[in-house]
Amino acid sequence: MSCAPTAPVFWQRQPKLPLPVLKFLGARIEAALAAPADRSMLVWPTVLGAPALRERHPGGIPEPELLARAGAMLAPLGAEPAAAWAEAMARFPNTAEAGPGGWQPHRIWDPLSALVSLRAGVALLAMLGQPEDGRYPLACGIALFNCALFHECHDALEPLWLAAEGPLKAGLQGLIMLAGGFHHMQLHNPGGMMGLWEDGLAALEPFPERLPTPWGTVVLAGARASATRGLAWFEDFDGDRALDPLWELPRPVLELT
Repeated sequence: MSCAPTAPVFWQRQPKLPLPVLKFLGARIEAALAAPADRSMLVWPTVLGAPALRERHPGGIPEPELLARAGAMLAPLGAEPAAAWAEAMARFPNTAEAGPGGWQPHRIWDPLSALVSLRAGVALLAMLGQPEDGRYPLACGIALFNCALFHECHDALEPLWLAAEGPLKAGLQGLIMLAGGFHHMQLHNPGGMMGLWEDGLAALEPFPERLPTPWGTVVLAGARASATRGLAWFEDFDGDRALDPLWELPRPVLELT
Protein backbone atom coordinates (compact mmCIF):
# COMPACT_ATOMS: atom_id res chain seq x y z
CA MET A 1 0.00 0.00 0.00
CA SER A 2 1.34 3.43 -0.89
CA CYS A 3 0.16 6.33 1.22
CA ALA A 4 -0.42 9.69 -0.43
CA PRO A 5 3.03 11.18 -1.14
CA THR A 6 2.29 14.60 0.31
CA ALA A 7 0.34 14.45 3.56
CA PRO A 8 -1.03 11.17 4.93
CA VAL A 9 -3.54 11.61 7.69
CA PHE A 10 -1.09 10.87 10.51
CA TRP A 11 1.70 13.19 9.30
CA GLN A 12 0.78 15.79 11.90
CA ARG A 13 0.73 16.15 15.66
CA GLN A 14 -1.03 13.24 17.40
CA PRO A 15 -2.43 12.84 20.91
CA LYS A 16 -0.63 10.58 23.32
CA LEU A 17 -2.76 7.46 23.52
CA PRO A 18 -3.46 5.92 26.94
CA LEU A 19 -1.61 2.69 27.60
CA PRO A 20 -4.78 0.50 27.49
CA VAL A 21 -5.59 1.88 24.01
CA LEU A 22 -2.02 1.30 22.83
CA LYS A 23 -2.24 -2.28 24.09
CA PHE A 24 -5.62 -2.70 22.37
CA LEU A 25 -4.18 -1.64 19.02
CA GLY A 26 -0.86 -3.39 19.59
CA ALA A 27 -2.48 -6.77 20.23
CA ARG A 28 -4.26 -6.62 16.88
CA ILE A 29 -1.18 -5.41 15.00
CA GLU A 30 0.86 -8.24 16.53
CA ALA A 31 -1.79 -10.78 15.52
CA ALA A 32 -1.89 -9.41 11.97
CA LEU A 33 1.90 -9.53 11.73
CA ALA A 34 2.05 -13.11 13.01
CA ALA A 35 -0.52 -14.39 10.48
CA PRO A 36 -1.74 -12.45 7.42
CA ALA A 37 -5.24 -13.90 7.86
CA ASP A 38 -5.45 -12.15 11.22
CA ARG A 39 -5.49 -8.77 9.56
CA SER A 40 -9.21 -9.39 9.96
CA MET A 41 -8.81 -8.39 13.62
CA LEU A 42 -8.26 -4.79 12.48
CA VAL A 43 -11.57 -4.72 10.60
CA TRP A 44 -13.82 -4.65 13.66
CA PRO A 45 -12.38 -1.55 15.39
CA THR A 46 -12.44 0.18 12.01
CA VAL A 47 -16.17 -0.43 11.61
CA LEU A 48 -17.30 -0.15 15.23
CA GLY A 49 -15.61 3.20 15.78
CA ALA A 50 -16.57 4.80 12.46
CA PRO A 51 -18.08 8.20 13.41
CA ALA A 52 -20.86 8.12 10.78
CA LEU A 53 -22.05 4.70 11.92
CA ARG A 54 -21.91 5.66 15.58
CA GLU A 55 -23.94 8.78 14.88
CA ARG A 56 -26.52 6.74 12.97
CA HIS A 57 -26.69 4.07 15.69
CA PRO A 58 -26.06 5.73 19.08
CA GLY A 59 -27.36 2.65 20.87
CA GLY A 60 -25.02 0.30 19.03
CA ILE A 61 -24.66 -1.03 15.49
CA PRO A 62 -27.13 -3.85 14.74
CA GLU A 63 -25.20 -7.03 14.07
CA PRO A 64 -26.52 -7.52 10.50
CA GLU A 65 -25.28 -4.05 9.54
CA LEU A 66 -21.98 -4.61 11.36
CA LEU A 67 -21.38 -7.79 9.37
CA ALA A 68 -22.43 -6.18 6.11
CA ARG A 69 -20.07 -3.22 6.63
CA ALA A 70 -17.21 -5.52 7.55
CA GLY A 71 -17.81 -7.80 4.57
CA ALA A 72 -16.16 -5.51 2.00
CA MET A 73 -13.01 -5.21 4.11
CA LEU A 74 -12.90 -8.93 4.85
CA ALA A 75 -13.34 -9.95 1.20
CA PRO A 76 -9.63 -9.50 0.26
CA LEU A 77 -8.78 -11.83 3.15
CA GLY A 78 -11.26 -14.50 2.07
CA ALA A 79 -12.98 -14.30 5.45
CA GLU A 80 -16.69 -14.89 6.05
CA PRO A 81 -18.05 -12.03 8.22
CA ALA A 82 -20.04 -14.02 10.79
CA ALA A 83 -17.21 -16.49 11.39
CA ALA A 84 -14.61 -13.70 11.54
CA TRP A 85 -16.75 -11.78 14.05
CA ALA A 86 -17.16 -14.82 16.26
CA GLU A 87 -13.41 -15.47 16.16
CA ALA A 88 -12.58 -11.84 16.96
CA MET A 89 -14.87 -11.78 19.98
CA ALA A 90 -13.50 -15.11 21.22
CA ARG A 91 -9.87 -14.00 20.94
CA PHE A 92 -10.33 -10.35 21.86
CA PRO A 93 -13.43 -9.92 24.06
CA ASN A 94 -12.55 -6.24 24.54
CA THR A 95 -13.42 -5.58 20.90
CA ALA A 96 -17.04 -4.67 21.64
CA GLU A 97 -19.85 -4.83 24.15
CA ALA A 98 -23.58 -4.98 23.72
CA GLY A 99 -25.58 -1.77 23.76
CA PRO A 100 -29.36 -1.28 23.71
CA GLY A 101 -29.44 -1.31 19.90
CA GLY A 102 -26.47 -3.44 18.93
CA TRP A 103 -22.69 -3.58 19.27
CA GLN A 104 -20.63 -0.68 20.63
CA PRO A 105 -16.88 -0.18 21.09
CA HIS A 106 -15.67 -1.70 24.34
CA ARG A 107 -15.34 0.82 27.17
CA ILE A 108 -11.53 0.50 26.99
CA TRP A 109 -11.38 2.31 23.67
CA ASP A 110 -14.81 3.89 23.38
CA PRO A 111 -13.69 7.44 24.38
CA LEU A 112 -11.18 7.43 21.49
CA SER A 113 -13.23 5.31 19.12
CA ALA A 114 -12.97 7.64 16.11
CA LEU A 115 -9.18 7.82 16.33
CA VAL A 116 -8.85 4.08 16.96
CA SER A 117 -11.11 3.40 13.95
CA LEU A 118 -8.97 5.59 11.71
CA ARG A 119 -5.70 4.16 12.98
CA ALA A 120 -6.86 0.55 12.62
CA GLY A 121 -8.25 1.24 9.15
CA VAL A 122 -5.06 2.84 7.85
CA ALA A 123 -2.98 0.02 9.35
CA LEU A 124 -5.22 -2.54 7.67
CA LEU A 125 -4.85 -0.84 4.28
CA ALA A 126 -1.08 -0.61 4.73
CA MET A 127 -0.82 -4.34 5.47
CA LEU A 128 -3.08 -5.50 2.64
CA GLY A 129 -1.34 -6.45 -0.58
CA GLN A 130 1.98 -7.26 1.09
CA PRO A 131 3.77 -10.48 0.11
CA GLU A 132 2.57 -13.30 2.35
CA ASP A 133 5.92 -15.03 2.69
CA GLY A 134 9.10 -14.37 4.63
CA ARG A 135 9.10 -10.78 3.39
CA TYR A 136 5.75 -10.01 5.02
CA PRO A 137 6.85 -8.52 8.41
CA LEU A 138 9.43 -6.16 6.89
CA ALA A 139 7.10 -5.17 4.04
CA CYS A 140 4.39 -4.36 6.58
CA GLY A 141 6.82 -2.38 8.70
CA ILE A 142 7.90 -0.25 5.73
CA ALA A 143 4.27 0.32 4.67
CA LEU A 144 3.29 1.36 8.20
CA PHE A 145 6.27 3.74 8.37
CA ASN A 146 5.26 5.35 5.09
CA CYS A 147 1.72 5.90 6.42
CA ALA A 148 3.25 7.71 9.43
CA LEU A 149 2.11 4.92 11.74
CA PHE A 150 5.47 4.94 13.44
CA HIS A 151 4.42 3.19 16.65
CA GLU A 152 2.97 0.31 14.60
CA CYS A 153 6.12 0.24 12.47
CA HIS A 154 8.11 -0.36 15.66
CA ASP A 155 5.82 -3.32 16.45
CA ALA A 156 6.56 -4.80 13.02
CA LEU A 157 10.33 -4.34 13.08
CA GLU A 158 11.12 -5.23 16.70
CA PRO A 159 10.75 -9.04 16.30
CA LEU A 160 13.05 -8.94 13.25
CA TRP A 161 15.60 -6.95 15.24
CA LEU A 162 15.42 -9.31 18.21
CA ALA A 163 16.17 -12.30 15.97
CA ALA A 164 18.91 -10.60 13.91
CA GLU A 165 22.65 -10.59 14.49
CA GLY A 166 25.63 -8.50 13.46
CA PRO A 167 25.29 -5.58 11.04
CA LEU A 168 21.69 -6.47 10.22
CA LYS A 169 20.74 -6.11 13.89
CA ALA A 170 22.39 -2.69 14.05
CA GLY A 171 20.67 -1.58 10.85
CA LEU A 172 17.23 -2.68 12.00
CA GLN A 173 17.82 -0.96 15.32
CA GLY A 174 18.60 2.22 13.38
CA LEU A 175 15.30 1.97 11.52
CA ILE A 176 13.41 1.41 14.77
CA MET A 177 15.09 4.43 16.33
CA LEU A 178 14.22 6.65 13.36
CA ALA A 179 10.60 5.49 13.59
CA GLY A 180 10.66 6.19 17.33
CA GLY A 181 12.00 9.69 16.68
CA PHE A 182 9.17 10.46 14.28
CA HIS A 183 6.69 9.06 16.80
CA HIS A 184 8.04 11.52 19.37
CA MET A 185 7.72 14.23 16.74
CA GLN A 186 4.02 13.40 16.55
CA LEU A 187 3.86 13.87 20.32
CA HIS A 188 5.88 17.14 20.08
CA ASN A 189 8.53 15.78 22.43
CA PRO A 190 11.80 17.51 21.39
CA GLY A 191 14.12 15.46 23.61
CA GLY A 192 12.71 12.16 22.42
CA MET A 193 12.81 12.97 18.75
CA MET A 194 16.30 14.47 18.73
CA GLY A 195 17.84 11.69 20.81
CA LEU A 196 16.33 8.90 18.73
CA TRP A 197 17.13 10.58 15.42
CA GLU A 198 20.76 11.02 16.47
CA ASP A 199 21.06 7.41 17.66
CA GLY A 200 19.22 6.06 14.60
CA LEU A 201 21.40 7.95 12.14
CA ALA A 202 24.51 6.77 14.00
CA ALA A 203 23.36 3.13 13.83
CA LEU A 204 22.70 3.49 10.09
CA GLU A 205 26.06 5.13 9.38
CA PRO A 206 27.51 1.88 7.92
CA PHE A 207 24.62 1.89 5.42
CA PRO A 208 24.91 5.20 3.54
CA GLU A 209 22.11 4.51 1.05
CA ARG A 210 20.68 1.01 1.49
CA LEU A 211 20.17 -1.56 4.20
CA PRO A 212 20.36 -5.08 2.74
CA THR A 213 18.23 -7.67 4.52
CA PRO A 214 17.21 -11.27 3.81
CA TRP A 215 13.75 -9.94 2.89
CA GLY A 216 14.74 -7.17 0.49
CA THR A 217 16.78 -3.99 0.44
CA VAL A 218 15.58 -0.92 2.33
CA VAL A 219 16.35 2.38 0.57
CA LEU A 220 17.07 4.84 3.37
CA ALA A 221 17.53 8.19 1.62
CA GLY A 222 14.09 9.69 2.31
CA ALA A 223 13.96 8.82 6.00
CA ARG A 224 17.59 9.75 6.58
CA ALA A 225 17.14 13.15 4.89
CA SER A 226 14.02 13.95 6.90
CA ALA A 227 15.66 13.10 10.24
CA THR A 228 18.80 15.04 9.30
CA ARG A 229 16.78 18.12 8.37
CA GLY A 230 14.78 17.78 11.56
CA LEU A 231 17.96 17.81 13.64
CA ALA A 232 19.23 20.84 11.70
CA TRP A 233 15.95 22.64 12.43
CA PHE A 234 16.61 22.17 16.15
CA GLU A 235 20.03 23.84 16.05
CA ASP A 236 18.39 27.18 16.96
CA PHE A 237 15.79 25.67 19.26
CA ASP A 238 15.61 27.48 22.61
CA GLY A 239 12.72 25.61 24.20
CA ASP A 240 10.13 28.28 23.40
CA ARG A 241 10.08 27.91 19.64
CA ALA A 242 6.84 26.48 18.26
CA LEU A 243 7.22 22.99 16.79
CA ASP A 244 4.46 23.32 14.19
CA PRO A 245 6.88 24.27 11.35
CA LEU A 246 8.45 20.81 11.65
CA TRP A 247 5.48 19.45 9.72
CA GLU A 248 6.56 21.47 6.69
CA LEU A 249 9.69 19.31 6.40
CA PRO A 250 9.64 16.48 3.83
CA ARG A 251 7.73 13.46 5.08
CA PRO A 252 10.07 10.50 5.75
CA VAL A 253 9.73 7.64 3.28
CA LEU A 254 11.38 4.23 3.07
CA GLU A 255 11.49 2.05 -0.04
CA LEU A 256 11.73 -1.73 -0.17
CA THR A 257 13.25 -3.26 -3.28
